[in-house]
Amino acid sequence: MLLLDYRVYGALFGSILFALFLGVFSDALVVSSPANPPGFDLPSSAGPVKKAAAPVATPLPVLLAKADPKKGEALAKVCATCHNFKEGAGAKVGPDLWGVVGRPKGSVAGFGYSDAMKKKGGDWTFADINEFITNPKAFVPGTKMGFGGEANPEKRADIIAFLRTLSEKPVPLPPTK
Repeated sequence: MLLLDYRVYGALFGSILFALFLGVFSDALVVSSPANPPGFDLPSSAGPVKKAAAPVATPLPVLLAKADPKKGEALAKVCATCHNFKEGAGAKVGPDLWGVVGRPKGSVAGFGYSDAMKKKGGDWTFADINEFITNPKAFVPGTKMGFGGEANPEKRADIIAFLRTLSEKPVPLPPTK
């Protein structure tokens, strides 16, 4: 009877030791670091920390002056899945882009613009096109345009320079000042 008690106690003690050993062994295998270091920033006696200045964005007129319409034409091939570039070619999924620079927004006859685009008003300026192709849904909330946008300002300038050529009388580039 006493022997049975020692076996039970031994098994229980052995199980506890094995669980402890398993925990130590698994901690040694997997090293994890805390997601955020503990603590918080203390104010320094040197005054407030100055953040690095954000890079100055190149103005659109300067970008357009350096833009390459041939590069823009190559970049705009993705646009050709939904838009025509030839005069009188008509709309596809999106409106015809011939003469888009300087044209009133939402004005291609026979194309079913979204209500948001119809209400936007004004003409397509270089700045408006730049803002639109940066993020169409931010410029015209409710637009049907499915394109997610082009983040690179140089690429946008090249595309705009190409779109400018799609006219018998291209709109003059804005002054670079």
